[in-house]
Amino acid sequence: MKEEYFKWYSPNLSRDIEMLVFGHSGYPIILFPTSMGSFHENKDMGLIESARWFIEQGLVQIFCPASIDKDSFYNKQIHPIHRIENHTWYDKMICHELVEKVRHNTPSGKVALAGCSFGGYHAANFAFRHPGYVSHLFSMGGAFSIKNFMDGFHNDDVFYNSPEDFLYGLDNHELWNMDVVLGTSNWDICYDANLRLSKVLSDRNVHHWLDVRPDREHDWPVWKEMFPHYISRIKFF
Repeated sequence: MKEEYFKWYSPNLSRDIEMLVFGHSGYPIILFPTSMGSFHENKDMGLIESARWFIEQGLVQIFCPASIDKDSFYNKQIHPIHRIENHTWYDKMICHELVEKVRHNTPSGKVALAGCSFGGYHAANFAFRHPGYVSHLFSMGGAFSIKNFMDGFHNDDVFYNSPEDFLYGLDNHELWNMDVVLGTSNWDICYDANLRLSKVLSDRNVHHWLDVRPDREHDWPVWKEMFPHYISRIKFF
C-alpha cells in the first residue's frame, strides 16, 4: 500500500500543513481526523488498514489532512469570533488547496468526504457547504453542532458552519445528488446528533442512509467496520 507524506505552506492558514496520502490511484476520499487529531491519526487507529483492499486495488486514494481544531473550536484562549474565523480559513484551505486539486481524478469532478466523531462534522459541514464538489459523505459517529464551542456568540459564519441551521435554506441542486451516510449506533454519544441531522435531511427530502448499528460504542472498532462498508457504495467504473 503506497503511503506518501506531504507538507506545504498554506496561504489560507498562513502556516505549514501536513497530510498523508494512501494509494497510487482511484477515487479521492478526504478523510478528516477526530477532535484535535493529527494527520496520522486515522492511520494510527487502523481506519486506513480497514480500507486496505480498496487502496491496493487502486480503487480509492485517501487524503488525510491535519486539523486545526486546537486553534479554532477548541481554543478557549481566543474570542469565539476568532475561533470561527480560523475554521473558515481551514474550510478555504481544504477547498482550494486540496479538493480543487484532486477532484478531477474522477470523471464527475467530485470527491468523497469521510470522518469519525468531530471529523464527521468536518466532512458533513464541508459537503453541505460545497455540494458541487462532493459525491459521497460518510460520517461515522459524527456530531454536527458547533454551538457548544461558541459560548453564546453567533454571526453569519457560525450559521453557515452549522449544518442543522443552514441546510434548511440550501437550494443547490447538487445536494440531492449526493450519497449521504450517517453512521451511528444506539450506544453512540452522538446518536441524538445523528437523529437531528437525519430529520433535517428528511425535512428537505434529501435521500440518505441513517445507519444505526446495535449495541456499539462511540469508538474506533465500529468505525473500522463502517468505513470499508461505506466505501463499497462508490461506483468505481
